[in-house]
Amino acid sequence: MMCEIKDIEEETITKAIIKKTTEDWLSIVDTDVVIVGAGPAGLTAAIYAAKAGLKTVLFERRLSFGGGMGGGGMQFHKIVVERPADAILREINCKMEWIEDGLFIVDAAEMIAKLAAKAIDSGAKIILGVTVDDVIYRDNPPRITGVVIQWSSVMMAGLHVDPLGVKAKAVVDSTGHDAEVLSVISRKIPELNISVRGEKSMWASQAEKMVIEGTREVCPGLFVAGMAVAAIDRIPRMGPIFGGMLLSGAKVAQLIANKIMGERAQKIIPFSL
Repeated sequence: MMCEIKDIEEETITKAIIKKTTEDWLSIVDTDVVIVGAGPAGLTAAIYAAKAGLKTVLFERRLSFGGGMGGGGMQFHKIVVERPADAILREINCKMEWIEDGLFIVDAAEMIAKLAAKAIDSGAKIILGVTVDDVIYRDNPPRITGVVIQWSSVMMAGLHVDPLGVKAKAVVDSTGHDAEVLSVISRKIPELNISVRGEKSMWASQAEKMVIEGTREVCPGLFVAGMAVAAIDRIPRMGPIFGGMLLSGAKVAQLIANKIMGERAQKIIPFSL
């Protein structure tokens, strides 16, 4: 039996893409939560923010998601997760292999794929190939009210093209080691007294705990999660163990839900922090 492929004109393809993309963009330029960086913390934050009923968009400057997970441990394709972060992986149906009490080994590609799929299924919008180049700032009182975005390809080409702004009630820097959003703010808004000092050398157990503890609202409207916490708090790095990243992403989503929704906010994460 032959498969008959529908004849389609090229302009039909183009019109469909432009129309539906425009509809998406019009729906996200005024949103509840902007998450910057689609690594483990950012994807987890997107899952729980969207599940809380918050309108959530995640911008990733690359054309792929996963952040540091993709490289595994020195390009070996496995990563480690510890309790209680395994509760998050169970919720997204990610397979884990027990190593010892409270410690699990996970396939890096599966963890990336299932975190991203869960974020999308929860209602978050993930936009790839977009760089957050700046923030929208207001004073009296000082606060961050959105982000300034540009196509990553424009940034890489070194072209001068004016960016666009996206309004948000909360912005999360989950860009990892470079703390890209916080770095911009440290240069451009010195009155906020934000300094990106860089992480310290590896100490896995301390780093995991301190990243979760340091996940917070840095200034009104701006939150930090994941390795960006290490960059501003000068705490150790932890290497290819990702429980702290997942828990940091879940914690920041709960903090944002509590702030935006107030008394209406429910407990949205499957553990206590």
